[in-house]
Order: sequence, then C-alpha cells, then structure tokens
Amino acid sequence: MSVDRGGDAHVRQLLGAYVLDALTADESVRVAGHLQRCEPCAAAYVEVADAVSLLALLRVDDLLE
Repeated sequence: MSVDRGGDAHVRQLLGAYVLDALTADESVRVAGHLQRCEPCAAAYVEVADAVSLLALLRVDDLLE
C-alpha cells in the first residue's frame, strides 16, 4: 500500500488497512501522526474501527443468512 508523501494528505483511504494492521511500519507511523493532527480523519478512524469491531462479532452462520 502506498501513501502520498506530499504535503499533509489525508489518510482516509488507508484507515481500513491501518485498523487491520496491514500497513508497513512507515505507513502506520504516518497515519498515526496524521490522526493526532486531523480531526476529520480521526473521526473517520473511529467509524472504521467501530465497523471492524462489529464485523468481528459476526459468525459464519450470520453471513450465510
């Protein structure tokens, strides 16, 4: 996964991978730093993290219905 290194680009497109710990170490550091400075991205992070947590509660049977 690549990140735009120019300026202080928003990181919303990386949040799913960030929540799932699927980014490189450098990308994770960049996203974490951005989330500390950007309220809109931090709010989007909470939404993505909540969605991932809810999906983890599903059972295979729930998906087959």
